[in-house]
Amino acid sequence: MPDGRSQSASSLIGDTLNSVSSLVRSEVDLARAEVNANLKRAATALGLLAGAVVVALSALNVLSAALVAGLAEAGMDAGWAALLVGVAFAAVAYGMIKKGTNDLKLSSIAPSRTAANVKRDAQTLKEKLDA
Repeated sequence: MPDGRSQSASSLIGDTLNSVSSLVRSEVDLARAEVNANLKRAATALGLLAGAVVVALSALNVLSAALVAGLAEAGMDAGWAALLVGVAFAAVAYGMIKKGTNDLKLSSIAPSRTAANVKRDAQTLKEKLDA
């Protein structure tokens, strides 16, 4: 018949393994949720970039019309107005492109909070094992 020490040691090892298993599952679930949230943000950023392409094409059309109107008319009143509109569209497209590319950086997609939690958990486990 096993003595109380071996039984409590085996139950302690079993409890520890269950706790570590539960911790790993929790961290994987957290990582999955964080990556999903980051991918949704990346999809929004891609939408901004697509919108920026449309606005940039419109800006090019307006700027082209402004150049043609400016060259066709000696006074250039209507052409300068079209030129100002084209520059405004170009500025909007630039802002959208900057925002979209910043949101698509790989570091913004990586599960940084989960990585920090895993490091903290590993440090806690190490401290418990050393004690």
